Amino acid sequence: MSARIRIGTRASPLARAQADEVGRRLAAAHPALREPGAITLEPIHTTGDRMLQGPLAAIGGKGLFTKEIEEALLDGRIDIAVHSMKDMPTLLPDGLAIGAMLPRADPRDALIAADAEAGADGLAGLAQGAAVGTASLRRGALLRHARPDLAVVPFRGNVETRLRKLAAGEADATLLALAGLDRLGLAGKAHAVLEPEEMLPAVCQGIVGVECRAGDVAIHELLRAIDDADSADAAAAERALLAGLDGSCRTPIAALAVPREDAISLRAILVRPDGTGLLEAARSGGRADAAALGADAARELRARATPAHFAGG
Repeated sequence: MSARIRIGTRASPLARAQADEVGRRLAAAHPALREPGAITLEPIHTTGDRMLQGPLAAIGGKGLFTKEIEEALLDGRIDIAVHSMKDMPTLLPDGLAIGAMLPRADPRDALIAADAEAGADGLAGLAQGAAVGTASLRRGALLRHARPDLAVVPFRGNVETRLRKLAAGEADATLLALAGLDRLGLAGKAHAVLEPEEMLPAVCQGIVGVECRAGDVAIHELLRAIDDADSADAAAAERALLAGLDGSCRTPIAALAVPREDAISLRAILVRPDGTGLLEAARSGGRADAAALGADAARELRARATPAHFAGG
């Protein structure tokens, strides 16, 4: 067993909080890692963190948040990397693997409004024509589907930055992942929590993944103790769906898989960026078939979709 673990992470407060949680779980599972200095965080500034202008799809997509961290992992500068699984491309670089996933936090989206009273009523409480800030193509498309009158405006940056932009009047409301708010101790900022029936989450929203070198047997053994089977099965279904749709930041895709005992259910949505043409698919079956269920739902949605569903925005 290694006496020292170097954890690579994005430098944002949320990313650090997620890496800290991984470190705590590893230390709880392995006494040798409880010694001072046995676990260290290595913050890495990614291209996605530096490039804050314009939609994510226009500057390269999800890989911008992982590239530099994965390079450090492949080079041996870090031992593991901690990511929000919703930021992970479906294909990993050769030589890397997901070694563990933490228990899923609440996957729902939270609404935060400049007018707290209006925000308490969720999307229905927002004024006609209200401006909602988001960098997510999924959120923008589902907002336009639910409330075509709303103005969707670009909102990039970490959680704190987006909250500052809202306070500065750059939008009337914004949507953030409840899991992220909770990890930062900011869940009280949410004026309403949107149920999946109203705003289906992003693929793997609320799941923290730990990436490692595929051939590092010792690290895989360490990570086995903190791997959560429910998260792994849900991610298998949702990421298979995403892969089957060639999912990227240019395609509005939403999904939520819910494991229960030996079964798993999946609900998925594909919608055009302008909010029209919303398509839904649902699957249920045994947990061992999680990935197959996701792939099958993707085939159905792709067969029903039009080129406009994949046109980007």
